[in-house]
Formats: sequence, C-alpha cells, structure tokens
Amino acid sequence: MANMWFTVLGPVRVWRSGVEVDLGAPQQRSVLALLLAKAGQPVGLAEIVDGLWGEDPPVSAVNAVHRSIGLLRRALEPGLTSRDPGRWLVRSGGGYRLAVDAGTVDLLTFRALLGQARTGGAVPLFEQALDLWQGPAAGTVPLEIRGRPEFAALDREYEAAARDAADAALAAGAPGAVLRAVELAADRAPLDEALQARVILLLAATGQQAAALHRFDKVRASLRDDLGIDPGAELAAARDRVLQPATERTATRPAPTERPVAQLPLDPSSFTGRRSELAAALSLLAGDASSSTVVICAISGMAGVGKTTLAVHWAHQVADRYPDGQLYLNLRGFSPAGQVMDPAEAAARLLESLGVQPHRIPAGLDARAGLLRSELAGRRMLVLLDNARDTAQVRPLLPGAGTCLVMVTSRDRLAGLIASDGATPITLGGFTPAEARQLLTRRLGTARIAADPDSVDEIINRCDGLPLALAIVAARAATHPHPPMRDLAAELRDESGRLDVLSTGDPDSDVRAVFSWSYHALTAAAARLFRLLGVHPGTDIPAAAAASLAGAGRVRPLLGELVRAGLVAEHTPGRFALHDLLRSYATELLHIVEPDADRSAAAARLRDHYLHTAHRAALLLAPGRDPVTLAAPEPGATPEPLADQVRALSWFTAEYRVLQALLARLAAAGSDLHTWQLAWTLDTFQRRQGHTHDQVADRRTALAAAKRLADPAVLADSHRDLGHALTGADRQEEARAHFTCALDGYEDLGDLVGQAHVERGIGYSYQCGGQHDKLLKHCLRAEELYRAAGNRLGLAKALNEIGFAHACLGEPQVGEAHCEQALRLFRALGDRHGEAACLDRLGAIRHGLHDHPQAARYYQQAVDLYVGVGDPGEEAASMIRLGDVHHGAGDTVAAGRVWRSALGILGRLGSSAQTELVRSKLDQLAGVSRGGGAASRVTPRTA
Repeated sequence: MANMWFTVLGPVRVWRSGVEVDLGAPQQRSVLALLLAKAGQPVGLAEIVDGLWGEDPPVSAVNAVHRSIGLLRRALEPGLTSRDPGRWLVRSGGGYRLAVDAGTVDLLTFRALLGQARTGGAVPLFEQALDLWQGPAAGTVPLEIRGRPEFAALDREYEAAARDAADAALAAGAPGAVLRAVELAADRAPLDEALQARVILLLAATGQQAAALHRFDKVRASLRDDLGIDPGAELAAARDRVLQPATERTATRPAPTERPVAQLPLDPSSFTGRRSELAAALSLLAGDASSSTVVICAISGMAGVGKTTLAVHWAHQVADRYPDGQLYLNLRGFSPAGQVMDPAEAAARLLESLGVQPHRIPAGLDARAGLLRSELAGRRMLVLLDNARDTAQVRPLLPGAGTCLVMVTSRDRLAGLIASDGATPITLGGFTPAEARQLLTRRLGTARIAADPDSVDEIINRCDGLPLALAIVAARAATHPHPPMRDLAAELRDESGRLDVLSTGDPDSDVRAVFSWSYHALTAAAARLFRLLGVHPGTDIPAAAAASLAGAGRVRPLLGELVRAGLVAEHTPGRFALHDLLRSYATELLHIVEPDADRSAAAARLRDHYLHTAHRAALLLAPGRDPVTLAAPEPGATPEPLADQVRALSWFTAEYRVLQALLARLAAAGSDLHTWQLAWTLDTFQRRQGHTHDQVADRRTALAAAKRLADPAVLADSHRDLGHALTGADRQEEARAHFTCALDGYEDLGDLVGQAHVERGIGYSYQCGGQHDKLLKHCLRAEELYRAAGNRLGLAKALNEIGFAHACLGEPQVGEAHCEQALRLFRALGDRHGEAACLDRLGAIRHGLHDHPQAARYYQQAVDLYVGVGDPGEEAASMIRLGDVHHGAGDTVAAGRVWRSALGILGRLGSSAQTELVRSKLDQLAGVSRGGGAASRVTPRTA
C-alpha cells in the first residue's frame, strides 16, 4: 500500500509515496480541507454543503458534493471503481470520513507532539509541533471557505501552542529555541495580545530589548488603529518587564490577583441524559490544564430544550479548574418582560462582580469591554453568559486573552460567534426516548413507569423529547399520584389542547409562555410566516414551499429570523423543521390571529405548490407518460422549477411523506379532483421506490375520488392504475378485475392507447405467474393497438415484453430480435428506464444462451441506468441476475460482491422474499445451505 501524507496546517496538499497528488478543482480541495479539519472524524453531508456554500446552496449542492467525493477518491486511489469502498475516503454516519491517523496527517501529528510537549514541558517537541505549520490552516482554499469556524479553530490551536511553547522555553531558560516559530505565529495573529506579550518576553530574554520595545510600539499602534483600544494588562506588563534591569527581570508571567467569585446557579440534582453533548463539552478542555487560551462554547437550541441546565451542570463539573472564580449572567435575550439586557449594562455587571468599583466603570460600551478584558487577563475564570439574544450582545463580553472558559447559551445559533470568534457549537435537540424515560423514571420512580409502559411511551412521543414538557408532565404526575399515566397520555393526545396540559402558570416554566418569548421577539412578517407553518402537514418544509405558503418571493430572511429565534431548525440546508409542540403553538396562533380567508388562501397556495411541482417531477421521471391537465396555480404559489430526473427524484424523496399527508388531507376535505391528480403524480415514484402498500392505498383513494367525479376517462385511468399497483403487490386476480373495468371504459371512449396499456398490464399479470403464453397473447394485442394509435413508447414496451415472452417459450432468437427493436426505440425516445428494462431482458436472453460476457455487459448497463433513474428495486433485481451470470461463469468472487450489494439495497427496501433468495445464494457460496438456494432468474417488472 502506498505511503500517504496529508497536510492542512497551511496549504491543503497530499503526497503518495513522496509524489504530490493532483487534487483537481478548487471545490475538491475545499471538500478535502473540510474532511482534514475533522481529522478522521465523520463529516455529515449537510456540514459539507454548509461549508462550501453557507446559507444559500445551489439546488445541485448534494450532487456536486458526491461528484467531488468521487473525483477525490479516484485521485487518492487511482484505479478504484465506483463500488469499491476504498481505503482513505469512506462513507460514515450519513457523510464521509478521511481515514487518517497521526502517521498520515499533519494535524494529528501536531496534536500528538503538542500533547507530549505539554505533559513534560519539552521545548524540542514544541519546536517540532510548530514547524509543521506552513501558513494559515487550509490556506489554499477560497477565502470564503477558509473563514469557516473549523479552520478558525485550527488557527486558534496554533496560537495557543505558540503561547505554550514560549512559556515552556522561558521557564527552561531556552528562549532562542522557539523565538522564530513564535514570532511567525504572532505575525499571523497581530492582535493577539497574549501571544505578542510572549514574543516581547522572548526577545528580551535573548538580549534583544530594542526589538522587544519596537514590537510593543507596533502592536500598540495596531490595537489603536484597528480596534480603538490601548494595550491590555498582560501586554503592558511584558513591556514593563523589558524596561526593568536584567537582574530584576523574570521570565515568568506575574500571577493575577486572587478575586474568587462563585456565581453559578444550583447544579440541578435531577440532571439526566446528554451524555454525548456533555462529553463533547468536556473534550474542549482536554489536555494540559495550564494551556493559555480562551475556550468559547456556544450552546444553542429551541426553548425548553435544556441549554441552561446543561451549561450549569457542565460548569459545576469543571469549576475546580478555574480557581479565580466563576461568573454567571442572565442576558435576558428571551424573557417574559421582553427587555433584552444591553451589552453595556452586561459589561458593567460583570465588572462589578470582578470587584471593580462603580466610579471606575467607564460610560461607553467599548471602554467597558476593554476594561473587562483587562480585568480578565491573566485570570483563570469560567464565564457563563446565559440566554443570549445574538452574537452582537455577547461579543463585547468576551475575554481578550488569558485562560478562561466562556459558555454561552442562546436560542440563536450564534453563527457570528462561531465564524469570527472561534466558538465551538453544541446544538441541543430533544431527548432520545431512552433519555426521556430516564427523566420520568428519576422523577416518578421505577414502579410507576413500569406499571404502564405503553402510556409512558405515548407521553414521551407526544412531548417529542422536549425536556421542559417532560418535566412538566413529571411534576403533574408527582403532585397528583393517583390518576394513572394513561390519563395523562389521553390528555396529551388531543393536539388542540396539548399546550394546556403543559401549562404551569409560571412564565419561566410554562411551555406556551416560554415559546411566546421567542414569538413576540419576531418581526411582523416572520411572526406571520411562523403562524402559517401550522398549515403545512409535514415535519419539515423547504424554503421554496415556505415561499408559496407565505405568498412571498423572499422568504429566506424570514426563515433565518425564525432559526435565530429557535422556533425552527435548519436541519439540512434549505429544509426547516418544527418541533411538534412548536407546531401545535403555531397552529394555535394560526386560528387565533389569521382570518379564515387568509388560512384558506395559504392552504390553497401550499396545495398548488406541491401539486404542480409533483406533476413536473412525475413527467421528468417518466417523460412518455400522458400528463394530466392542471389549473393554473393560485396567485403567490411558486412551484419549484425542477430541471432533470436527478432533481425530480431528489425532490420526491425529500417530500414523499409530506405528499402522503397532503393527499390524506385533500381526500378528507372532499377535494376529489386534487386528490386524484396528486395520487397520479405519485404513481411512478412509488412503483420504482417499492412503496407498494402506499401505492395500492393511494390508488384506491384516487378511484373513490374518480367515481365521485363521474368522468369516464378519469375512472378508466383509475381502474388501470389500481390494476398495476395490485399487480406489483402480487394480487393478480383483483388486478385483472380492475383491468377489465378499465378496458370496458376505454372501449366505450374509443381510446386505443388506453386499451393497449390495459392489454399490456393484463399480460404482465400473467407473466408474474409464469404464464408466458398469455403474456404473449395480450402483448401482441397491445402491439396492434399501439401501432394503430401511433404510440411509439407504448410500442417499445410491448415489443420488449413480446421478446421476453418468446424467449421464455423457447424462441430466444425471435425474442432477441424483438428486444433489440424495442431498445432502438427506447434510445430514440430518450426513455432511460425503458432502455434499462430492455437491456435487462436482453441480459436474460444471453444468459439463457450461456453467453456470459454479453449477458454481464447487458445487466451492468441496466444496473447503471436504474441507478440513474432512481429505481432501486429493479437495480437490485438486475444485480441479482448479474450475480447469477458471474456465478455461471465460475467467477464466485464477483458473484458474491454483486449479491452483497443487492442485499444491502433489498434490506433498505424491506423486500423479504428477494432478501431471503440472495442470502441463500451467498450461503451457497460459503458452503452453508439454507435450502431453496439454487440460482434462479427473477423477472423484472414491466417497463
């Protein structure tokens, strides 16, 4: 295996066996940089998209990332196929991971050396660690990406290492050993006063007093010009030390005056869960306790999710590491009174807590912030800034240097604090079911929870994991011990009254009241959008649908405002989710504030957004399908302009559950035409993705709507579509009954194409039972009808089935000729799904003739096409048959590889029969018979 070396501490580069690897376009280098910054840890797909494009990713963002990953994998490992897992760049946790260690990437080598150096104070190890840095982290990627918090955090590690190296060298009496390296670090961070102070001390310790004083003057000028402040206490103390006689000068920093402050709130005795979040928080402090750096952590999440509880608990666990004290301040960013604390007032309160006399506190914010930094300099303190409104409120309160830990909690994500100040984000979601049960058990006792586990599960589900809601339920149950848990569950079941159940009368702990603090802080437009989100039937909503819902083109700023208020979460780029209880709150406000006409208009816009986008997507997936006629969308509705099959498939996948919920809502409202139309749009996607149960149920709903519409053409189409769905569900007799109804209807209408579709459907229903003579009979009839109607796509499908039937009846040459004719038609029409089905049939015919190489080529082409059009069921079926070909040719390794890939797809689809078939094939390869494992040919669905 080739020796690899990756660098991110400066230019992003890779060497293989001493030869530099061409990483390709800037986007690929940027993706690699994001992976290297995590140093062997998984990076989610959403993180990569956010890292490359921020808050405005293109529609093709996910595809672009996958393409870049593919190109990087081939650059790192030439000759790697698309299906091989690879050694270096691997899938992990819904994203990707670069499988590196301390021997293959400079970042981990740097951290390992630094850990050893800090443990023993070894100056040479500090030298080696700093020498690994060749410039700013990820210095060769575009500036807008290099400004990401991941890279800012790496630069902060470098600066902290330089400070520690200087301290170790001064203590060891070897200042010259690290002088140049620390100077380079200081030149890259000209406003880092603590680092500049150490350079001054190193210069003085090596006899360069003039150079030390010159650097002080230069730094002082920069601070005044760039920040409008004077040097802080630490920098001034370094200058003073240079001016002392050599006999009085000391190499170490003066100890700060002891001013112990202990303001932390009570550590909650009932603290529960949050193990992973607490571990992430504690990991920020891993390493040498004397490391000279300010650590900032931004804990964000929706109202009631437990941000303060986690922060206080964490603060108590680490308080002993900060002997100079712990400060706590509620910034009232979101509060019942709605009075946000001004940053100047906050700075004054912190200064008073540090013992600064009121007459010494200056008037302006900048002056107070400067004095606060001076007071914190040289101290080892913990600062908890609770309930912050935004970054602008927090930034003036941050230490400028020293060894402080700053915790900030907010409903806002504090993106500015993360991007510009190097804060590490910890975003809290709801409790897992296990954590929720643990909370209830701790509050109510094991016996009461065990007595009615089903009701407890329902309570957890209705509270949707929100810790505040669970705590309120636990408090009600504890203060009223006699009513059983099932009564509480029943109260929560009523969505319209759920928030009443979670009411306490205390504005600090009442769920509705706590939500209202965020809601009342919104602008009028954002508040209206939040209310209208109660119309949406799904668990999350894309920005495009939100624009239609609001009837406004520019909705991104409003969604951003809702995110910052903690009322929605952008869980993937461009998609925004509401917690179930916030959805109940939005729905409640919707009916209180919005007039009936406005609610109805919003619902109509949302309906037309989804109906028209789904219609466009359906025609992209099946270009030859006869479209249905839709009325123009409601004014303000802006359907998404999907450009190709890939985007159509992606959109259907993301919106499928929303479309299902919308269909049920339309059917319940008696909107028969829209019900039928929406069900029509879902048919191709459901069939290809294996949603057989949903497809049958939706086609029955559509048939019921069609009967009420009393349109003969719509009724015939509905019977035919239900027949196809039932065939896919292996209910052939019922399917043929509906096909017969459809055929009668099309004959009455004189619709030749409709009749041909039905004949082909009837034929396929017989094929599923192995009755190939009847398949041939009905498909020959379909061929005649398609030719008479001039329908080339239908003719291609009929010819493909006719060819397969001939082959199955012992006439492979005749069958092959028909399939080849069909293939030419599919390619001329640009129907890739039909082309895939035809290639699959040709593969089966060649396999039957023992032409293994050609059969394998046909099947592989079919697999590739099925991947492209998004039909995993047929992809897996063709892969099974491809494995059969490899097995028949004696290539058991290839057969096993293909069957295992098919097994993974079938597992995701939940196809138990085919899963068992493939497992038996794999067991045969391993010499373990499960019975019934003989190689078999699985016939594909009709194209």
